[in-house]
Amino acid sequence: MLNEFAERLFAGKWIAGQYISDAIAASRDLNRSNMTAIVNYLGELYTEKDKVEKTVNTYMKLVKEIKKGKVHAEISVKITQLGLLIGKSFANKNYSMIVDFAKRNRVFVWLDMEEHNYVSSTLEIFKSKAHGRNTGICIQSYLKRSMSDLRSLSKLDANIRLVKGAHGVTSALGYPNRADATKNYAVLMDYLFKHFSRFTIATHDLDVIDTALKLRKRYKKEVTFAMLRGIRSDYALSLARKGNDVSVYVPFGEEWIPYSYRRLKEWSNFKLIARSLLPTQ
Repeated sequence: MLNEFAERLFAGKWIAGQYISDAIAASRDLNRSNMTAIVNYLGELYTEKDKVEKTVNTYMKLVKEIKKGKVHAEISVKITQLGLLIGKSFANKNYSMIVDFAKRNRVFVWLDMEEHNYVSSTLEIFKSKAHGRNTGICIQSYLKRSMSDLRSLSKLDANIRLVKGAHGVTSALGYPNRADATKNYAVLMDYLFKHFSRFTIATHDLDVIDTALKLRKRYKKEVTFAMLRGIRSDYALSLARKGNDVSVYVPFGEEWIPYSYRRLKEWSNFKLIARSLLPTQ
């Protein structure tokens, strides 16, 4: 178990802070380097309505601040923090409320993907409220079902953010081995270039990014590169300086410990995680 000092050391590198003002400040810093923020209010797996209501209100306030400050930022929500464990219709109502409000304020909404047992419900809710260029969804390459999900989403011309994923899974459902998840990432990315008009390649894998840059020249698609706050920051900046669209995932809020543990559990990426703690990152 990490001690409190170590936890706060890690969290300080990866998380903007506890408050909306911290997320806005971090987003402005990215904007000054021609990068966009993807802001997430931390929290998940809620079973209490008061926590869900607080989350919805926080996202509403966040959208207002993004619009008011003319900040180049998107928001990213999790369906279990919007009440999926209380009820699907309840979560759908909250998601729809956020999407509608964000659309009126011209703020893009990502729907994050969580553990494999929530994927079907997440996709169902996303599809029920797809707003063209105003919404997008995350797809994880560690799941074997993801190619089928992409085929379904291609019919909607959905905006996809492709990630490897950091949740545990059995071999029957996915690829517990990071190398296999990376191979599947390449397959899914190739499908995106052939069948989608716009999407986000979210990875710190330099080989994958290099392949994506080459594919973009061939297919002429609208591609954004996304990374996590505090990890390979210098490389993200270099991509942006070369004229690429770059987004950085910026979490904030009080519930930073589960997020930090998830990052630390990526032992196959341990060297990269360790480098993120250095002052140059």
